[in-house]
Amino acid sequence: MMIKISQKVAIPEYELKFTTSRSSGPGGQNVNKVNTRVTLWFDVLHSASLSDSQKQLVLRRLATRINREGVLQVDCQQHRSQSANRNAALENFTEWLRKALRRNKPRKRTRIPRASREIRIKEKKFKGQLKKRRRAVRDDDH
Repeated sequence: MMIKISQKVAIPEYELKFTTSRSSGPGGQNVNKVNTRVTLWFDVLHSASLSDSQKQLVLRRLATRINREGVLQVDCQQHRSQSANRNAALENFTEWLRKALRRNKPRKRTRIPRASREIRIKEKKFKGQLKKRRRAVRDDDH
């Protein structure tokens, strides 16, 4: 099965590894008996699905979630069942990768409108006049 990240990027499920452990989330006695926490592992550095530039983007933008070996870790323990946590971990994974691979539009430089510049200068002159009037009056000023 392929996990679709964007129109150009899809990751085969065999590149993902899932581990389970005991959850600290909701579930009562279920928490003490069943491994409901799911951790998804994705080796960014050795992925055949991502190009080198995409790998660099993901490594830079998700640096806090990637360990020294270049493996992305996604934990989920918000649900009572293992399958629900697995689905939630997959959703989080796809959302994070989607955001990390999104290219930011370059900002177009625009001119500051003439009216805005004039208003700014008027305000600066007004503030300067206010400050001038606050000064103590000295005899040599007259």
